Amino acid sequence: MLRFAMLGAGRIAGAHARSFTANPDAELRWVADPVPGAAERIAGPAGARATLDARQAIEADDVDAVLVCSPTPTHVDMILAAVEAGKAVLCEKPIDLSMSRVDELLTALDGREARVMMGFNRRFDPSFADIHARVTAGEVGSVEQVVIVSRDPAAPPREYVASSGGIFRDMTIHDFDMVRFFLPEIVEVSASGQNVIEPFIAEAGDFDGAVTTLRAANGAVATIINSRRCTFGYDQRLEVFGSLGMLQAANVLPNSVRSFGTDHAEKTAPYPNFFLERYVDAYAGELAAFIEAVRTGGPLSPSLEDGRQALVLAEAAEKAARSGRTVTLPAPTTVK
Repeated sequence: MLRFAMLGAGRIAGAHARSFTANPDAELRWVADPVPGAAERIAGPAGARATLDARQAIEADDVDAVLVCSPTPTHVDMILAAVEAGKAVLCEKPIDLSMSRVDELLTALDGREARVMMGFNRRFDPSFADIHARVTAGEVGSVEQVVIVSRDPAAPPREYVASSGGIFRDMTIHDFDMVRFFLPEIVEVSASGQNVIEPFIAEAGDFDGAVTTLRAANGAVATIINSRRCTFGYDQRLEVFGSLGMLQAANVLPNSVRSFGTDHAEKTAPYPNFFLERYVDAYAGELAAFIEAVRTGGPLSPSLEDGRQALVLAEAAEKAARSGRTVTLPAPTTVK
């Protein structure tokens, strides 16, 4: 049984709390959040203790591992405090919005970064994980093209956009990690940003949609299509094309029922509303993989270096979108 402290009791904490409840090898002991009452809402149903002080939870004797799902600007400090307390860490993306802060963390960890796993949960989605396993087994031959479609159902609130770090660091960063899952050595990035949805997003200096193209060292190309608005739901698709064939993951539906009538054909139930519903199994798989790695001493993956490299791609994409020029990376981004 791995005993956890969860730092942060916001929206994503609810998804993680469900994963703890469903996993017999995990126990949530502490929830910390500086907002009065927030931690209690998560801790109470789980039988955990609540605190306003993150360090109290991190340093508790009955905690083996720390889940960091607090606001992004707190991640670096929370990761470092947890590792220094001897705890394994699972941290939500991104590590930080600033590359210099990420590098400061790596320096401070001084070889202990293997104690940290990044929460790129989509690697653990059953469909995406199955495609990766089959690609690794050689089913499609040499990978030549990867296509990722990721569209949110609606734009986030104005306040969120202002502090999010921009679409590439906040939204596309999951897709950058997924590209690296299949094509680890990215050497070129080009991107085109859009402002067609909400004026306040443009006013904040951000994009509300983007198409990003990434070229790997072996010549393979990945395309990522993002939008902050999708009227038919949370659009999440993956395609990997290779020399011997292709694998696709379509959108997930609640069931397989199709409706046919005089005014329609192939009508289905709507897609899941957003990531909390769509990636329930992915969060559960992520937690299970983390627990297994900590228990056996195996590598924690995705690693902190994976988190850094996703941020490298996010920064390159933003630079490319704003300049209209392809960004060449100084060195291949290799999976650790």
